[in-house]
Amino acid sequence: MKKISTAQSTLILSLLHSGLSEAKIQKKTGHSLSTISRAAKIISNMNSQTISATTLRRKLKGFGWKAVVKKKCPQLKPRHRQARLQFAERYKEWTMEDWKRIVWSDETKINRLGSDGKRYVWKQAGESLSDRLVGGTVKFGGGNLILWECMGWEGIGYACRIEGKMDGELYELILGDKLMNSLEYWDKDIDQGMEVLSWPAQSPDLNPIEHLWYYLKQRLREYEEPAGGVEELWRRTEVEWEKIPKEVCQKLIESMPRRIAAVIRAKGGYIKY
Repeated sequence: MKKISTAQSTLILSLLHSGLSEAKIQKKTGHSLSTISRAAKIISNMNSQTISATTLRRKLKGFGWKAVVKKKCPQLKPRHRQARLQFAERYKEWTMEDWKRIVWSDETKINRLGSDGKRYVWKQAGESLSDRLVGGTVKFGGGNLILWECMGWEGIGYACRIEGKMDGELYELILGDKLMNSLEYWDKDIDQGMEVLSWPAQSPDLNPIEHLWYYLKQRLREYEEPAGGVEELWRRTEVEWEKIPKEVCQKLIESMPRRIAAVIRAKGGYIKY
């Protein structure tokens, strides 16, 4: 086995701890796969005093890595990536005037207390989003408050609190009530009919309203005390939702051409949004 320095050995172990495969470590360090495998085995057998967690963190930082919160994204299977890429290719020629005509809607969960937790992962400077940096999620797993809301170029639409499971019947009721009320409020011509975009599954990062949820939740976190209950949380949510300026919605919608381009570059994979 080719002799390597303690610093190089520590780097190999650090990269393994960060989740990188041996093949990727080989590409980054220039060492052979056999060297990396043997070094990892030898170092792993050393006692805990040899390489502490503090040493690992210091070495990673020294090589330009930093600890970041592991982004929560729906897991993408090959069929999801293909559908995302097809969607992006279909709408890559759309102008901002096209995107301005779209009404964006989705549901979200708002916790009364805290978040669903954070997981950290080491990220190299300039590293793009990949499976290693993403923690897969299952949509809603229970929660305190589920909302359906919409936005358009004209600003926010009506908000709707969802009681129980969002099934087809409830969804049609929401579209027939809250969505139509929003369109009338924005003075949209609904006599010409509406077309529903065929949205790819597992793709909240393509929907700019997801960032509107973040904006709303940030406002809710600014309260000095947590809501005393779900009803109080709902009242606060209504108040903060109505305060959102249309410029926030417009800025998010203006990101659509960039999102589409990012999906194409990622070949249907994860993007930063």
